Amino acid sequence: MSPKAAAHTIHGDCHHIGWDNSLAPALTVTPGTTIEFECLDASGGQLTAASTVADVTTLDFGRINPVNGPVYIDGAAPGDAVKITLESFAPSGFGWTANIPGFGLLADQFPDPALHIWSYDKVGMGPAAFSPVGRVPLKPFAGTIGLALAEPGLHSVVPPRRVGGNLDIRDLSAGVELYLPVEVAGGLFSVGDTHAAQGDGEVCGTAIESPMAVTLTLDLVKDAGLAAPRFTTPGPVTRHLDAKGYEVTTGVGPDLMTGAREAVSRMVELLSARHGMAAVDAYMLCSVCGDLRISEIVDMPNWIVAFYFPRAVLD
Repeated sequence: MSPKAAAHTIHGDCHHIGWDNSLAPALTVTPGTTIEFECLDASGGQLTAASTVADVTTLDFGRINPVNGPVYIDGAAPGDAVKITLESFAPSGFGWTANIPGFGLLADQFPDPALHIWSYDKVGMGPAAFSPVGRVPLKPFAGTIGLALAEPGLHSVVPPRRVGGNLDIRDLSAGVELYLPVEVAGGLFSVGDTHAAQGDGEVCGTAIESPMAVTLTLDLVKDAGLAAPRFTTPGPVTRHLDAKGYEVTTGVGPDLMTGAREAVSRMVELLSARHGMAAVDAYMLCSVCGDLRISEIVDMPNWIVAFYFPRAVLD
């Protein structure tokens, strides 16, 4: 079945930073309406194809993670859920990945800025070249997608929340049905922070950050009683990475965060030693295509976190 055509378009200049239930709606729609959002990248256009690593150090964080909207959905009330069907993505062909000082799972190990500019086939969507030894399979999705909070005032767009927000879930891709709990009249839906690819965990703090258009349909589920986001995928979620298996490193111990850091650090070491990469390049590559998983959380006192790196990227 072909994705639905959009009845409305919300352009990139119609965006906001942060969540605030006092914002005037950019659009009011009835349930079942399909909308195209022309989303900016996570830098709000500060990083371009001509950017250098020096531009990472001058980023204005007051412009980070703009989201398009908000959209008021007629009839949406607290206790309901908004059903979002992600119809399609139209990528731009440009993206960036950065190591931003002070940000990311291994920020203490990588204190210096780094930047990789991506150019990819926005039509064929073949794997994007990272280096002569790395090509990353693409899977576009929206990193930030959510509704307004009941609490008044401006709330940062950085953390994920019970009503959605900066979820950074790689599997919120085309065909997915996402459900978000409504806390204010109309829901006030917004979306942005689009990515061309990301690994589960987004370990360095950035993915392939890429402006693109997102087309989605907003529906309403009355009296859903939903406490937090949930979603349904239309099929397998890792087939773009699975073809040649994985290299896997682990962290073992009583603390999941420590285990996650150790698993990623060991993969960075493995990739650097085996493929001659700079450690920060291996770290950024892990962020855009490697997956953190909790492999075991019942055999006390130690838990296992594993990091899966797809061999297809480097073979």
